[in-house]
Amino acid sequence: MAAGCLRPVPLRLLRRPSPSPNMILTKAQYDEIAQCLVSVPPTRQSLRKLKQTFPSQSQATLLSIFSQEYQKHIKRTHAKHHTSEAIETYYQRYLNGVGRNGSAPVLLELANEVDYAPSLMARIILERFLQEHEETPPSKSVINSMLRDPSQIPDGVLANQVYQCIVNDCCYGPLVDCIKHAIGHEHEVLLRDLLLEKNLSFLDEDQLRAKGYDKTPDFILQVPVAVEGHIIHWIESKASFGDECSHHAYLHDQFWSYWNRDDCNQAEIQNSKKLKKACL
Repeated sequence: MAAGCLRPVPLRLLRRPSPSPNMILTKAQYDEIAQCLVSVPPTRQSLRKLKQTFPSQSQATLLSIFSQEYQKHIKRTHAKHHTSEAIETYYQRYLNGVGRNGSAPVLLELANEVDYAPSLMARIILERFLQEHEETPPSKSVINSMLRDPSQIPDGVLANQVYQCIVNDCCYGPLVDCIKHAIGHEHEVLLRDLLLEKNLSFLDEDQLRAKGYDKTPDFILQVPVAVEGHIIHWIESKASFGDECSHHAYLHDQFWSYWNRDDCNQAEIQNSKKLKKACL
């Protein structure tokens, strides 16, 4: 969670009392977890092993770090999986595999073997299949619709293969996107309730858009508050782990525009650059 001016507000300052103490992950602890993930495949079994290795960390924290580190890996290797040679190789291996046993998890095993996200491998094969069997190239909206609902795929074997990839992918795909959206909404509702509980006057995202703002934080405080010596003008809820890379991206994509518009103190924004850990 980030708050104006670009300084995260620890939820412990707003959260209702809970039976367990809040955990703050240090940079060293984060680096240790990230290093452990270098050679770990993105499977549920790996997540269980990760929890056993770091029992003091919550499942939600480990899953969020796991997902972010894996997404970084996928971005680094994305291009090599989308060359024409790679696509044709994957497609022929898929055809050979289902030709031998159509009920075996051919696509899922192929994705794991080449270290690529199952949902993204399913997209590659689905696009290649439709290019071969349809008169016109499939649109992105058609592909997305079929991935969300594999029963729309005109080939039953491929539909089953795609379904297996979607439900076994814990980092990518329409199922993961739906879960992330739900969690994000849940955190925004929680934050709203906490602000109301503290009798803080605010404008939410919908109210700000009605006033003509195009980029808005989740909440702007109508009366700024002081937190740990910093004046807080706005709060942005992020339901994912706030690593340093994420903070830089959020600064570029969102937070700088909030600061420019709301004319926050330059000293405070400079302090935020020194952030090296997430307050969860």
